[in-house]
Amino acid sequence: MTRQTGSADRRGFLVGSAALGAAALAGCTGLIGGGEDEGDGGSVFGQIGSGREGRPEPGGTPVEEMPDLEGELTVYSGRGEFLVGTLIDDLEAYYDDFSIDPRYGDSADLVNQIEEEGSGTSADVFYTVDAGALGALADEGRTRELSDGVLEMVREEFRTDHWIGTSGRARTVPYNTNALSDDDMPDDIDAYATGFDGDLGWAPSYGSCQAFVTAMRLLEGDDATREWLEGVVASGITDYPDEFAVCQAIADGEVDAGFTNHYYVERVRDGSSDAPIATSFTEGDAGAAFDVAGAAVTDAADDPELAENFVRHLLSAQAQEYFATTTFEYPLISGVEPVGDLPTIDELDVPSLDLAELSDLEPTIDLMREVGIDT
Repeated sequence: MTRQTGSADRRGFLVGSAALGAAALAGCTGLIGGGEDEGDGGSVFGQIGSGREGRPEPGGTPVEEMPDLEGELTVYSGRGEFLVGTLIDDLEAYYDDFSIDPRYGDSADLVNQIEEEGSGTSADVFYTVDAGALGALADEGRTRELSDGVLEMVREEFRTDHWIGTSGRARTVPYNTNALSDDDMPDDIDAYATGFDGDLGWAPSYGSCQAFVTAMRLLEGDDATREWLEGVVASGITDYPDEFAVCQAIADGEVDAGFTNHYYVERVRDGSSDAPIATSFTEGDAGAAFDVAGAAVTDAADDPELAENFVRHLLSAQAQEYFATTTFEYPLISGVEPVGDLPTIDELDVPSLDLAELSDLEPTIDLMREVGIDT
């Protein structure tokens, strides 16, 4: 039986830093659809309340207790405006003497841009979708060390001295509750390629899916991953353009289960509370990998203290509640819980995996194509 809640021995995260290819960086777009007005309304930072019925008041440090922001800041954001625009705009509006110039773009392109611009870059903060992109910039020597006061806000597995995670995402196996029950869902990712009783869907051209297969390569080796890929292809797995489409297809009954990041399930539920879709998790393998979005202060920041305090605000109680209830990601500070019935981070059984090694995408894509998968 797949464990959905309850305690389990938690596997360690080894968060490193290395370059990440552009395809992997594309995997976190499309989280919440067309606009930021899908949130709960009102200002993110104007009040401490969660804005969602049944949610407790978030713990952590409220913005009222954080250092004031004063001055001008330029943020290069690999997180889309549709995703974090409201958060950034509301933070700017909260302080009378603070202004943010957010420059949105593809994360890999922004890393390259900062490198090419050198000491003349306008970027004070780099805010992006995963650990690999942050590591890529840090490896080029383009980030500043963060103070202990900021680093201590997040557990050590979600940070290095040069960048810090601000929200997280877990790999899952969503399923249609009209077709399957929790007891039908294996807790071993290998079982889905060896006779799983149901129709499967995935998005093999999507960065998150390719990172998932890369995790399998790193954990199990190329031969075992090839065998798994051949198994799911032989099962007749259906391709979709992205992982939200996979989850919608599951809810619509087109397929019985699939492979996606957890928040796409929550997005479907947010649009239709009675959608027949639930989330299952495998244990200790690539099907349970966990990654973080996060931020770094660049070495060229005009006001490093202001830049770091902006990063600190992404870990405020209000911002973490926003990530939980609006983008449906995992909060990374204690005192703010994930939405709905999601297990806490401690209840997930994630594999021991250096997240930065997910940058090794080219062999993954080659392997998928050799098996006949359209990437």
